[in-house]
Amino acid sequence: MGKRWCSPILGAILGAVLGVWLLLLTGSIVEAQQAAPAASNIVARGEYLARAGDCIACHTAPEGRTFAGGRAMPTPFGTLYSSNITPDRETGIGKWTAEDFYKSMHYGRFPDGGLMYPAMPFASYTKVTRADTDAIFAYLKSIPPVNQRNREHDLRFPYDNRQLILGWRTLFFSEGEFKPDPSKSAEWNRGAYLVEGLGHCGMCHSPINALGGTSQSDAFKGGLIPMQNWYAPSLTSNREAGLGDWSIKDITDLLQTGVSMRGVVYGPMAEVVHNSLQYLNDEDTRAMAVYLKGIAEGSSPPPASSALPTTESSLLISLGKTVYDKNCASCHGAQGEGKPPHWPPLANNQSIEMQSAVNPIRMVLNGGYPPGTKGNPMPYGMPPFAGLLSDNEVAAVVSYIRTAWGNRGTPVSAREANELRSAPLN
Repeated sequence: MGKRWCSPILGAILGAVLGVWLLLLTGSIVEAQQAAPAASNIVARGEYLARAGDCIACHTAPEGRTFAGGRAMPTPFGTLYSSNITPDRETGIGKWTAEDFYKSMHYGRFPDGGLMYPAMPFASYTKVTRADTDAIFAYLKSIPPVNQRNREHDLRFPYDNRQLILGWRTLFFSEGEFKPDPSKSAEWNRGAYLVEGLGHCGMCHSPINALGGTSQSDAFKGGLIPMQNWYAPSLTSNREAGLGDWSIKDITDLLQTGVSMRGVVYGPMAEVVHNSLQYLNDEDTRAMAVYLKGIAEGSSPPPASSALPTTESSLLISLGKTVYDKNCASCHGAQGEGKPPHWPPLANNQSIEMQSAVNPIRMVLNGGYPPGTKGNPMPYGMPPFAGLLSDNEVAAVVSYIRTAWGNRGTPVSAREANELRSAPLN
């Protein structure tokens, strides 16, 4: 009789427990299913933001594993080597927390509080929001780990003393997330956030002083990129790369594809478009264009006078026309009109007229290609002429294109051409 009484009660209890267990299990499965897309979304968003920040450019060595570091970055103070940011627990950031990663981006500090060298653009990344930083970290934690130890920096004394970074930070670093300008549109502010923060455009497009820093008052005013011998033009001056008189379409075309009806990107900027900008969506690209167009100055100072004697300048320009007609006119046109977007116009081309002639000299010497992008997968290139033209001929043709067809540049010397023959190609 006891067995008859216990069996139904026990069955009811077991059934109730099983029902609760099934309910909890079902709830856990539903929660897991809901969490999976959320986790997937944050990783995908982090990948997009990492593209916008061009993390791959520094943290991947030529022929190296993605994000495993080891890329040499020559500076006037010695050579720095980028770090491994894969989730390897021994040699990468596998033991880091989201808070550790935020501190590196926002404050320029390692998890133990150590100071990062400002080759890591934390002066720009400090403007990135915590939500975006967390998304980038989630993405980096999702990629394959690579066991590759970081290489020691090779800096000259006294720059190998990290405590000196405290002085640099006092002079050139202001921490703080991006603050929108309430007087501007949401689109303008989005563009400012990308350009000033993740895009860290000021790292190249601002003059760098002897201490390796840039004052806020000189932001985006252009400068020579140390050790690379490329000139990153001013983004504020309409005589350089200021985009005040460009259409939004021409700007977005240049950012997304590397070519537009107004110009073509070469050198380090081609790498930025290839690794980063081509992957931005149309809304973000347009926002950047709106911001860049908005910071351009309405007027700019007149070009500097030439240091060359008038007679020498006249001879160079006369010779330059002969060199141009023979080697350049077939693509760029007899009157410098070009065949845009693939062969850019040279007449009224801001990159030709800039005060610095470094870029046009390098293009004549070394040639080059715009980046291969999804919008322009088979770009047209320019052949190098370093082996065909003498220093005098290079100086002559550059002087000619800087002064012909109404261009307001100044002539250059054979010495300037000769100095750039040994410039690194990457």
